[in-house]
Amino acid sequence: MLDINEWLLLSTIIVFITLIVVLNSWLVKPMFDFMQMRDSDLKRDLDQVGSNEDEINEMYAKAKQIINDAKLEAAALRDKVITEAKDLANSKIEAKRSELQSEMAKFKEGLVTQEEQLKNSLLAQVPLYKEAAIAKFTKI
Repeated sequence: MLDINEWLLLSTIIVFITLIVVLNSWLVKPMFDFMQMRDSDLKRDLDQVGSNEDEINEMYAKAKQIINDAKLEAAALRDKVITEAKDLANSKIEAKRSELQSEMAKFKEGLVTQEEQLKNSLLAQVPLYKEAAIAKFTKI
């Protein structure tokens, strides 16, 4: 019935084992090596992402600190400028106030001299007014 040929069986086993060894060395090992390399690359990339995240957080904290420092500096500068502007405005107000006071004093002096001139001119014309008043009373 069935006849088994030992040489054929032995050669088939040898070819099968040779095929397994060749496939293992040419296909399976390189594929496993590639998969391990890919896993190590992924781990390395994930570690870099983690370290990049730390760097990003650190840079974000630095940026926040710089912004806070800039806000404080701007507030101090704004206060300084406001103070200087107030001082300048106050000095201008005081200068104008003193100028107006001197003009007021000159005006008052002018009024006093005009009052004296008017008084003197009226006193000089009092005899004329007396004569005019006497003439009016005599007509009545």
